Amino acid sequence: MRLAKYLALTGYCSRRAATRLIREGHVIFNDRLANHIDSVTLIDTSDGQDCLEKIVVDGERLKAVEAKAYWLFNKAVGTDSRLLDDLPNSLLHLLPTSPRLYPVGRLDKDSRGLLLLTNDGELTHQLMHPDFGHHKTYHVRVNRNFDEDFLQKMAAGVSYKEVTTLPCTITRLASDSYEIILTQGLNRQIRRMSQALGFKVIDLKRVSIQTLELADLAKGEMRPLSQTELGKLLASIAPN
Repeated sequence: MRLAKYLALTGYCSRRAATRLIREGHVIFNDRLANHIDSVTLIDTSDGQDCLEKIVVDGERLKAVEAKAYWLFNKAVGTDSRLLDDLPNSLLHLLPTSPRLYPVGRLDKDSRGLLLLTNDGELTHQLMHPDFGHHKTYHVRVNRNFDEDFLQKMAAGVSYKEVTTLPCTITRLASDSYEIILTQGLNRQIRRMSQALGFKVIDLKRVSIQTLELADLAKGEMRPLSQTELGKLLASIAPN
């Protein structure tokens, strides 16, 4: 198994983040700097699945593969999705110490709603990689009423900062609110799309990721996925 995939399997980070860590020299493989073609040999131990090779990330010996965990979290406005220990409002301070969980994608500090927390790097890769086109649904309120022209332009794709967003599904919820379903995950995408058309987002709430629904989960609360929820999610991202 390639090293980046193994780092994701252990729950240390996503595969994309693992590739970056290797490229930037944060990973030591058998007492030398790792490279992207390094492979590991998996073995079964009393602590779980491990590898024969010695792998150190930022001075910390990599632990055995943890059992996979999947949680839903209703992020409040003000919580920062970055897992930074020195950041007082970081999501890191709300997570259990074991298993090591991290969010699948981010919600910016001023946004709220559904986050999926897991240590399953392969699932994270599937949900985050733009090539797979998985959908996320948001409810958005802007600073003034909008007309049908605004909805049509948002749906067709909006250009800003040398980016043109992919077509999306958008539905009016109220005179100043809409539901939008995206298959992209560009940084602050909804805010920048709205701003490019002359509107400021004043409330942004993610309500679903694929088959997962925020439903009545209270603000700041988290819970594990049920087996039914997990089964539906995995089925929804399985290749056709």
